[in-house]
Amino acid sequence: MPVIIRFLLVVGIIAGCAYGGMLALATFYEPEQREITVTIPASRLGK
Repeated sequence: MPVIIRFLLVVGIIAGCAYGGMLALATFYEPEQREITVTIPASRLGK
């Protein structure tokens, strides 16, 4: 039984670190905004 508890503890710690990293990226990283120009071919305008 202690092996299962140790395994679940390690998996929980790894999952917690992954969750914390994703939360930190979502909270602290702000992507820069820029304009995007997309050229549409004339053949697609007729449809």
